Amino acid sequence: MTIKNVTVLGTGVLGSQIAFQSAYCGFDVSAYDINDELLARAKKSFEGLAARYEREVRGAAGGPARAALGRISYWSDLGKAVSGADLVSECVPEKLGLKRAVYRELGAVAPEKTIFTTNSSSLLPSEMAESTGRPGRFLAMHFASEIWVHNTAEIMGHPGTDPDVYTAVVDFAVDIGMLPVELQKEQPGYVLNACAIPWMGAALKLLVDGVCDPETIDKVWCIDKASEGPFHNLDRVGLNTAYDIYAASSDPRLRAGARYVKEHYIDQGKLGQPTGEGFFTYPPPEASHHP
Repeated sequence: MTIKNVTVLGTGVLGSQIAFQSAYCGFDVSAYDINDELLARAKKSFEGLAARYEREVRGAAGGPARAALGRISYWSDLGKAVSGADLVSECVPEKLGLKRAVYRELGAVAPEKTIFTTNSSSLLPSEMAESTGRPGRFLAMHFASEIWVHNTAEIMGHPGTDPDVYTAVVDFAVDIGMLPVELQKEQPGYVLNACAIPWMGAALKLLVDGVCDPETIDKVWCIDKASEGPFHNLDRVGLNTAYDIYAASSDPRLRAGARYVKEHYIDQGKLGQPTGEGFFTYPPPEASHHP
């Protein structure tokens, strides 16, 4: 199976990164979103990514990052966006009903050859497989934010995934500079988020319970364990995604955390790093590596 043309559904934080990384590695990319306003934002995101690649990726300066921009086309018509797609990376919001609806529409317009992949953070591919109309050509391929640095691609099939399709997706991950992480069975959250979601959830519980503020929690974690605390990580992932994950939790305290995030941040237009403010305030993306 040859993959040359890639379509990315959704041009949010990670969708934009997947699209740009694929284009940077020589693939022709169709970026799809539901309206022209979102596509205009996406173009600005891609310009920002090109600038970051020039600063942060060895060999990207002097033309390669800018050349990637020329390999990206923009579409608000789903049929046209996928008309030549060998692979689709779905990056729509983390809501099962929405994803199923998108796959039903996608399955009706995409060529029979097209492989569908979901970048879902926490949902299982078996929960969406039948909605695709082609379960054998469907699986999960999950990326971490700041894909050019955190270059893992977690690849997870479901019981009906064709092994040859699985192998083709592993090969594609390598071709776009990723380290494939091949999961042998379905696991909510894959490897990365199976660890990260409880970690960030624990921080949200501390916040909601009034134990500490975000700055203190992150400071303690960074001093003792890592360079980035859970609230900076939530901001980097994007607070809409965090809300969707924790609002669906069976833990009432995590659902309370989701409500807290919505009331104090999302409803105020503070969505994390993409908007320049979430739990913390950030400089423009072109001005700094990390907060």
